Amino acid sequence: MLSTPDSQDFLQAATERAELIEKLLAIGTALSSTHDLEELLSLILSKSREITFSDAGSVYLIKHDGDVPSLLFKVAQNFSKPAMSFREFGMPLTHKSLAGYVALTGETLNLPDAYELSTDVPYQLDRSFDRSIGYRTRSVLVLPMQNQKGETIGVLQLINRKISPESVITPENVLEVAQPFSEWEERIVRSLASQAAISIERTHLQESIEQLFEGFVKAAVQIIETRDPCTSGHSERVADLTVRLSQEVSDICSGSFAGVRFSDRQIQEIRYAALLHDFGKVGVPEAILVKAKKLYPLQLEVVKNRFGLVRRTLEMDCAQAKYRHLVEHPNHLLKHPDLSTVDCPHCQRLEQLDTELAEKLAELDHYWQVLLEANEPRILAEEPLMQLKEICQYTYRDADGKHKPLISMEEMEQLIVRRGNLTEAERLSIQSHVTHTYQFLRRIPWTKELQDVPAIAYGHHEKLDGSGYPRGLQASEIPIQSQIMAIADIYDALTAGDRPYKRGLHPIAALTILKQESAHNKLNPNLVQLFEQRQVFSVIGHNLVDPN
Repeated sequence: MLSTPDSQDFLQAATERAELIEKLLAIGTALSSTHDLEELLSLILSKSREITFSDAGSVYLIKHDGDVPSLLFKVAQNFSKPAMSFREFGMPLTHKSLAGYVALTGETLNLPDAYELSTDVPYQLDRSFDRSIGYRTRSVLVLPMQNQKGETIGVLQLINRKISPESVITPENVLEVAQPFSEWEERIVRSLASQAAISIERTHLQESIEQLFEGFVKAAVQIIETRDPCTSGHSERVADLTVRLSQEVSDICSGSFAGVRFSDRQIQEIRYAALLHDFGKVGVPEAILVKAKKLYPLQLEVVKNRFGLVRRTLEMDCAQAKYRHLVEHPNHLLKHPDLSTVDCPHCQRLEQLDTELAEKLAELDHYWQVLLEANEPRILAEEPLMQLKEICQYTYRDADGKHKPLISMEEMEQLIVRRGNLTEAERLSIQSHVTHTYQFLRRIPWTKELQDVPAIAYGHHEKLDGSGYPRGLQASEIPIQSQIMAIADIYDALTAGDRPYKRGLHPIAALTILKQESAHNKLNPNLVQLFEQRQVFSVIGHNLVDPN
């Protein structure tokens, strides 16, 4: 069967329509997969220009700032003036501009020549922009981008529909090269603008959700710091250090990290895990969290009062012994009213009682100094430890007449801690914060891109040799993100100057400890080396200038 000219035209038109539909479907797919607003707006404009052979164009978004909405100039493109730079700015939302009129009315403007507008219309083209770049706007298509509720959220403006897509428009050739937009193109772009509006709203919604979650994370960090004010800023610093070290790892193209790459979403995942890594501290008793010395402040006050009671008891016992002696020897006062005769055995007895009291009080004072020394959160030497055991045997007569130990078993258990200020039970309570963090984080319905936040936070106290907690994982079982966070967490704990039980170390000293830990297979040596070489700590304002 022979084809006729009419049938050939029909087939060509059908083919062109099919190609256009395929383009629109591809554009729709691209729009739905783009999450960054700036990238999305640029894509909307470039695809609209591509379909219509438009030389230039721009995208505006309506900004609701209080009671006065404005039009925000977001994106501009110009094929004939590619070197021109455009920057975002706001403009009043009025009927006087083309974009403002479309935004307010929801109508489409299809202008064959924007320089030849009737004086009856409220809008006019601002020619100052053309003059500033040496351009000439002719045909213009301005469409509202409306969401599913019919609300206009932005404006798409296409300029100079060209006869040939490769043509370069100048003020001299614009009348020959540029032509009006057809009704067919108007319908197509209107459809595309509707897809664009949905994509923009979706992106806005995604941003709102992320801002909401960001607010939740910040509130969670504030809760942690409220319960443990001595570590204020720790979570943010650990997050900054962890993110920077992760980025450094991603930049390496050779060696042990050659195959490790973190996308922007994975970096965000790492950041959230680092910010929330200590959230489980809400499940740890506050007294343990803020404990500065071995005894709690109230305990030390009780012990101090107990020492005071013993002192007064000793003084009272001495006074009573003197009184009994004088009562038993009444003639002594008649012979020696000033109690000063050395040869008098009764006077010597009284002096002996004073001497014994002074020795007992001196011993008590010594015990108190030993206790204060032992109460400090540092390594306990052998001598104070032996003296503590001696104090443990000391008893006194209480107000009810019963003999009781000067130091209780619970107090002694805390004082004889050889290193630091926590008993084993308190240490386990502190360590439980990791499990509390994991159990809390895993209840959050994370998106696919953030689903590993709980696991990353769960492993930040694990050690490569299996000596970490809470699960005692080996190196191959610990996520690389957790290994990175472990270094950041330890470094900040060493250098932080806000801990009540220790002074912050200089970065050089902290790096020395990190390298020692890596040498003992506790931390990843390659990560520690990268941490030092790239001076990751500079992200929180630290440097390697030797203070000496």
